[in-house]
Amino acid sequence: MGRAGQLLCLSASFNPLTVAHVWLLREASRLVPPDEALLLLARANVDKAVTGFPLERRLNLMARFAESRPTFSVAACSHGRFVDKAEAIRSHYPAGTRLTFIVGFDTLVRLFDPKYYTDRDASLSALFSASEFIAANRAPDPPEAVTAFLARPEVAPYADRIHVIQLPPEIAAISATLVRARLARGEPVSEFVPSEIQLLLGESELFGGSPSRG
Repeated sequence: MGRAGQLLCLSASFNPLTVAHVWLLREASRLVPPDEALLLLARANVDKAVTGFPLERRLNLMARFAESRPTFSVAACSHGRFVDKAEAIRSHYPAGTRLTFIVGFDTLVRLFDPKYYTDRDASLSALFSASEFIAANRAPDPPEAVTAFLARPEVAPYADRIHVIQLPPEIAAISATLVRARLARGEPVSEFVPSEIQLLLGESELFGGSPSRG
């Protein structure tokens, strides 16, 4: 993106990329049409160890998905917290770029957990002063849980910068853990991953061939 514009960022472990990620990107793009959509591989997650597919392999799969989509880009980030991710992203984009993160409900909850901050209020104030979020429901939580969360006292001051999208139950239930488990059992995953990467996935790529959580 050579000029300031709208940047949508889906930061995840992509372990591997699933159709739930695709749904998130599609629905978020309808709500906030982007000049660029960034798939950001989070090499460090505040709650997850690196398990499952090797990081390089995840990036390869992400790149395959993005290569036929001119407005998509792929990157990796060593930061786990969104306040740090936002700062790193902005250092690579023109001043004035409008940054919107796409997250699932579980990630939104972690965003407000005080255990990840020395000064949560200051960090969140800095983050939301220059960024917005689009949040989607994830199983087993119903869509109403997201709306209820926005009304909590610590979240309400930022609620006008958090937009909610609703995924169908069958999509909200899809996870990378599910895909890895099916691969490890030799079961098909065609309905759970984008067609561009279906033939590139194999059980042998998983560490030990087992669906370790991550």
